[in-house]
Amino acid sequence: MKPHILLLLLLLTATGLIAQERSPNRGPEEGDGPYDQLIIRGVTLINGNGAPPRGPVDIVVEQNRIKEVRVVGYPGVPIDQDRRPSLAPGGKEVDCEGMYLLPGFVDMHGHIGGKAQGADAEYVFKLWLGHGITTIRDPSCGNGLDWVLEHRERSEKNEIVAPRIMAYTAFGQGAENGINSPEEARQWVRDNAKKGADGIKFFGAPPAIMSAALEENKKLGLRSACHHAQMDVARWNVLQSARAGLTSMEHWYGLPEALFIDRTVQNYPLDYNYQNEQHRFEEAGKLWKQAAAPYSDHWNAVMEELLALDFTIDPTFNIYEANRDLMRARRAEWHEEFTMPSLWRFYKPSRISHGSYWHSWGTEQEVNWKENYRLWMTFVNEYKNRGGRVTAGSDSGFIYQLYGFAYIRELELLWEAGFHPLEVIRSATLNGAQALGLEDQIGTVEVGKMADFVIVEENPLTDIKLLYGTGAIRLNENNEVVRKGGVKYTVKDGIVYDAKQLLEDVKKMVRDAKDREDFKIEQPGMEGSEN
Repeated sequence: MKPHILLLLLLLTATGLIAQERSPNRGPEEGDGPYDQLIIRGVTLINGNGAPPRGPVDIVVEQNRIKEVRVVGYPGVPIDQDRRPSLAPGGKEVDCEGMYLLPGFVDMHGHIGGKAQGADAEYVFKLWLGHGITTIRDPSCGNGLDWVLEHRERSEKNEIVAPRIMAYTAFGQGAENGINSPEEARQWVRDNAKKGADGIKFFGAPPAIMSAALEENKKLGLRSACHHAQMDVARWNVLQSARAGLTSMEHWYGLPEALFIDRTVQNYPLDYNYQNEQHRFEEAGKLWKQAAAPYSDHWNAVMEELLALDFTIDPTFNIYEANRDLMRARRAEWHEEFTMPSLWRFYKPSRISHGSYWHSWGTEQEVNWKENYRLWMTFVNEYKNRGGRVTAGSDSGFIYQLYGFAYIRELELLWEAGFHPLEVIRSATLNGAQALGLEDQIGTVEVGKMADFVIVEENPLTDIKLLYGTGAIRLNENNEVVRKGGVKYTVKDGIVYDAKQLLEDVKKMVRDAKDREDFKIEQPGMEGSEN
């Protein structure tokens, strides 16, 4: 079997991304609508196109399409009722005066749970929708393409409580004997398109096979993503993929390698073993320092070529954050109420579970990763500054990163990288829509587009923590500590979901699981101790 196919099978087995149960049908109390007419009243609009907030506005929706966005007044002045669009007989209005409305968020790297993690689809979907995520790209279709396509269709029909799903099959999935030639690669790509996949997720392959697959995929008009795994990156990096037709890169693998000037492979220790994930991730934390210096000739040349190719970078900063601050990720406050017992066990140090490589992780590794982030963020921010497309993806379910919550953390990290909050929102909305080829349907609040919205009681531009399901800590005028924020409503396809109720549903799932197992979260190595 070819190494890239073996890598895929090992990854799917280790991560537990193997077919799980079907998500249950949407219940009668889950979601409100769609309506022949829905009017959302009095919001301040933060659109995904980089424009500053504007409001108050009334937004008129018919079924699942935006029919009108009307400015109805001025801040601090009572709204003139005569200026407002009229409610039709049988229509529904939602009073959101003083609230903020954004386009639905796009998670460009959303695995739909996994059996090893004990993260079933309903749990994952509700965490996503509870944080305003109305569209996800499933990179790998780890539950099987048929399963994902079924759930994509059920989501399109709103038979289930779930975001819109874009299915990107793992390259080689279903090929019993692997893909051993360029022609086999082309045939697999054609077959994948016939099955109805939206695109392909690559991990790498021999150059002739990668080239053939990407060229065929581009010819068919499908999009693609790649995690340039170390098994093939030494002979095929991000730049070569982009030239061959890759439309987006995941994480950052393959980008430092394209920036090498005095080597062709990273500086692996001579006792390195890729299957030892402590080795893999410890050494990855030193990789950006081996690349060309920021703003140097080669650094600029690589960036300019990627820009000319209209290439998308999906950095997923959050998924590696435990590498630079393990305690922060491990002690995140949402674990107590939102993390399943089986998922917590999956995160703990292990030589088997993917992303649980905490065999010996200390100050040295964290310091290296802090520098890694500085250099990585410098490239991503400058790519954005020069007009490049940067999106927001989470890759949740691994390395202490929880669905929904990790996506909001990704938005915070884009801000840390140098993005203005309006640029952060653009990455989370319009840029994701463009990368998926859906910019005429979602990504901004415009007449004719689908009715996907995030509605928040507080201004998230002032503090992205206001988007967390746990909210942001504030001290009120009575010197009392309170929580502010959390998404109020998530609107997907014109259906209004109570986001906080979705998260209460998740809490109940977690409580029930803990009760069944008599489980409580304890820190690794301290189980059963008096602490």
